Amino acid sequence: MTARVIIEGLEFPGHCGVSPEERASLQPIGVDLELGYAPEHFARAASTDRIHQAIDYAAVARRVREIGTGRGYELLEAMAEHVCKSLFAEFPISRVRLWVRKLKPPVDDVTGSVGIRLERTRAEQRVSDAACDIPPAAFLVEHLHTLPKGRALDVAAGRGRNALCLASLDYQVDALDRDQEALAAIAAMASQRNLSTVTVRQVDLEDPEHPADLGHERYDVILVFFYLYRPLFPALLAALRPEGMLVYETFLIENHLRFQHPKRREFCLEHNELLRLTQGLRVLHYEEGEAAGPHGRETAFTARLLAVRET
Repeated sequence: MTARVIIEGLEFPGHCGVSPEERASLQPIGVDLELGYAPEHFARAASTDRIHQAIDYAAVARRVREIGTGRGYELLEAMAEHVCKSLFAEFPISRVRLWVRKLKPPVDDVTGSVGIRLERTRAEQRVSDAACDIPPAAFLVEHLHTLPKGRALDVAAGRGRNALCLASLDYQVDALDRDQEALAAIAAMASQRNLSTVTVRQVDLEDPEHPADLGHERYDVILVFFYLYRPLFPALLAALRPEGMLVYETFLIENHLRFQHPKRREFCLEHNELLRLTQGLRVLHYEEGEAAGPHGRETAFTARLLAVRET
């Protein structure tokens, strides 16, 4: 027996386009979904008659809308991939059929919609996750040649795309995050790649009762990407060795105002705020504006800084 949840005609305004000008304008996006129940979850939902045992189609619709409106995308393919991956991660489904489209595309002679259809099983998603090695941040790659060798700290390391990059270049890397699952993924990937110089540590960087100890003049390089906790900055600067470098990128207030992502304004930097937070360092590079987003595909409005602690 195969059971499916069908959601048709989900519509929302989104920022999607190959040029900054196109992404700046809201366009109507349409999504149709067919979600296959995992057999055991369908049986449980049917027998209990309780929504928490079912695929909650209202929650699915909200999640898809959040993804579609939360940031800008160059390609519908990237939006569809993000939706597919999130649905498998968050709902008890065995299969996804997805149609994402621009309802009024800015294309001459097209009177209907244009879009992408995607079909994937949970097993195929696992293969895709394993094969989809998100590249390190473009801003980091741009400045790798500038960074001193030695010991590095990756703050709020996530799945470790930047930590693993530095480890592959013979850095000793400490990866910090509060998500134990993410740290386990970093450790597994490091082992798979024979990278023995990565150390993972679970830490709540925002615990006021137990402030994070980053050490004193311990690191030659400190990375912070798409994370902002202002009280942490004194510890970050103190942890840099003389001639050590800080590489920092996170969301600018424009991203919140345009895309409502992050949802909370305080998670975004004001203009030139990063310069004020890192006073005492010598700035080698600073810019604000649209750049590659945290997943390496969509774009976001960010502030980007490379700075050195002088002797």
